[in-house]
Amino acid sequence: MQNQNKLFFLVLLVFSVNVSALTLSGTVTTTEGEPVFEAVITAVGTVKNKPVLSKAPRKMDQRHREFVSHILAIHVGESVVFPNSDNIQHHIYSFSPTNSFEIQLYKDIVPKPIVFDKSGVVVLGCNIHDWMVGYVYVTDAPYFTQTDAKGAWSLNLPADDYTLTLWYPHLDSTNNVQVQQIKLNTENPASIEQKVTLKTTARTGKPPAEDSQNPLY
Repeated sequence: MQNQNKLFFLVLLVFSVNVSALTLSGTVTTTEGEPVFEAVITAVGTVKNKPVLSKAPRKMDQRHREFVSHILAIHVGESVVFPNSDNIQHHIYSFSPTNSFEIQLYKDIVPKPIVFDKSGVVVLGCNIHDWMVGYVYVTDAPYFTQTDAKGAWSLNLPADDYTLTLWYPHLDSTNNVQVQQIKLNTENPASIEQKVTLKTTARTGKPPAEDSQNPLY
């Protein structure tokens, strides 16, 4: 997936009988048919609906010296807790200007949740394990979702005109974003397909291959 492959952003419009709850769905795959996991899809309509915030903190774990999830999408104002499920210490941080923070060496405790109060992409690292990288995508869009392991996604939306975005950290486009306009109503059941390329190099966030033979966890 790191070689200038093409991504297919296939949007299938599926409609229910209740026009107030139309379902917009699609898939994101490479030209080889490989699914793209955890890509972020957002939708902003002309009606300025407020997002529904999660009262409980979202979670980004650390397992086998990786961030799990590798990419986590949240609303502005939500919080994230960063447990450490490994048997070794981690020291995580972000220098991203929108939401910078640091949680120094820890293992057996669960630190307090971090509140993300500005929109933007927050890139995470670990001071101990240089290969570790994770992303918190903080959005003020009222609707968002992420692709599953098969590259599929869906959103339940009211009929409206939407700005639809696809974000993935390895897209070969400005700010790793692809944007399109879409009219969602019961009389517009057309499919939409977008193609983008991947960057030639990308950090996977996984331990080096030679190191994974004798993991320290």
